[in-house]
Amino acid sequence: MTGTGTGRSGLARRLRHYLTDVVALGYLVVCAGLLVWAFVVSVNDSSDESMAGVIPLLATAPVSFVLLVLPDGAAMIVVAVALGALVNAVIIGWCSRALRRG
Repeated sequence: MTGTGTGRSGLARRLRHYLTDVVALGYLVVCAGLLVWAFVVSVNDSSDESMAGVIPLLATAPVSFVLLVLPDGAAMIVVAVALGALVNAVIIGWCSRALRRG
């Protein structure tokens, strides 16, 4: 009994399993905090020379660097950081669970 719905639900279950790991959730919280901090610093900086946006990109590399080829704008930086953080959190969750299994 193999169906196409079974594979998708299994993948979704594994992703949820990895993303709900404590270490992965901590990483997502840190990335969200860095993104909020970067926007607050950039909005309050009137000289237009703020490099605060680089920190969230570095924290979510390498996926965020690949997505930087998207059109310019604050929304695209948020998309790049969010997708980078999600991909990295899945990998971190997988590694964390694998290390706990021993």
